[in-house]
Amino acid sequence: MKLSDLLTDIPILESSVDPDIEITGVSYDSRRVEEGHIFVAITGYAADGHRFIPMALKQGAACIICEQKPEGNVPFIRVPDTRVALAVLGANWYGHPASKMTILGVTGTNGKTTVTYLLKSVLEQCLGAKVGLIGTIQNMIGKEVIPTERTTPESFELQGLFARMAEAGCTHVVMEVSSHALYLHRVDCIPFAVGAFTNLTEDHLDFHKTMEAYRQAKALLFRRSGFSVFNIDDEMVAKTVDAAACWVLTLSANGAAADLTATEIELEADHVSFTGNYEGRSWPVRVGIPGGFTVYNALTVLGMSIGLGIRPEAAAEALGNAAGVKGRLEVVPTPGKDYTVLIDYAHTPDALENVLRSVRGFCKGRLIAVFGCGGDRDPIKRPIMGKIGVKLSDLAIITSDNPRTEDPEKIIAEIVKGAQGLEQPYLVVENRREAIARAMQEAKAGDIIVLCGKGHETYQIIGTEKTHLDEREEVAKQLTIDN
Repeated sequence: MKLSDLLTDIPILESSVDPDIEITGVSYDSRRVEEGHIFVAITGYAADGHRFIPMALKQGAACIICEQKPEGNVPFIRVPDTRVALAVLGANWYGHPASKMTILGVTGTNGKTTVTYLLKSVLEQCLGAKVGLIGTIQNMIGKEVIPTERTTPESFELQGLFARMAEAGCTHVVMEVSSHALYLHRVDCIPFAVGAFTNLTEDHLDFHKTMEAYRQAKALLFRRSGFSVFNIDDEMVAKTVDAAACWVLTLSANGAAADLTATEIELEADHVSFTGNYEGRSWPVRVGIPGGFTVYNALTVLGMSIGLGIRPEAAAEALGNAAGVKGRLEVVPTPGKDYTVLIDYAHTPDALENVLRSVRGFCKGRLIAVFGCGGDRDPIKRPIMGKIGVKLSDLAIITSDNPRTEDPEKIIAEIVKGAQGLEQPYLVVENRREAIARAMQEAKAGDIIVLCGKGHETYQIIGTEKTHLDEREEVAKQLTIDN
């Protein structure tokens, strides 16, 4: 592709390159540069890509996209923001594939994964559509599964993924949109037909520093969406409605004046049911995922469906046929035992509180919570989660999550601070495998064990290494020992 074509819609401050040269590829990692590539020097949080310009040139880069003019006789193009440039380069390189499909984005601290999976199922059932999915657990092209490393890929990879989806015949794409992705321009050049905001609770403050900055990052989605869905029962979400530059649909499950509401809510051990109400019409909704937050997730799906012109009654019927999501209140088989084990991804204070309160609603015996906090992440939430986890369970077992490069015992000590002065008992078992085994040894008839934090993950990050840890396997091993 000609350089001039690749640079379409990118503001250029200064250039020393012939715009008619042919470019063979785009890289922002100097180790992946090949002959004839553009190298984009990204200013990152761990390293500055400008430092790797010499390596990129040595690898055969035809020119450099940068923010700072390089020294020496270097073929360069200086731009105001290389992250913005990378997003535009990706869209130009792949032929703007997102514009060929209907893109649906979901942001919020919790609920994004469940909403995207449920919405994918609704689109497949109601429209007969082939649907792409981009998210935390995995990416999908129809039924094909593609592993993923982060919630929202880097902009260039994201455009490549869109291209694969369009080529495979996808008409719709549902995607989780993280605050990092919005702030770091990973989702620039994407026309979102519908955007939804589930909720906003304490998370990622190591990056955003304040809740208001976190909210403002989320709000960016609604300046590029054609239709927006907001859960106004969440105060921070309600504050964001005015930021939307499009048609807005509000939802509520607690009696607030909203466009779409849930009434007559019933929470059961294996499902939730309620009456959906919109524009004077009402219809029954049943979703086979337990927990009060499932009501909000279902309402969000219904709201996004309405934004696409799907009748809410039809979307509700499709929700009744949708399967659950791995690692979201997932029931783990425990044959021969009279207690229940659930796995949930809850790793924030709000998510932990939601899942424990939800389980309490259908737990006949004791609620045993196993949880920890990740290392190299916001430490402010650790004592908060300690207080929630201990206070809302009958027995809490505090353990490791992904300690990463932090000392696991130090993380646990910070969690325990939040439990001081509470009457409810708790144990500290640093090794997560041993913590799961201990919970199962403690369990009695009618008890429910909730393994919080890992969800769909089948690994644990200790130091900088990923080690295999699948909690389903750990439960099965303990059952073998017990038998």
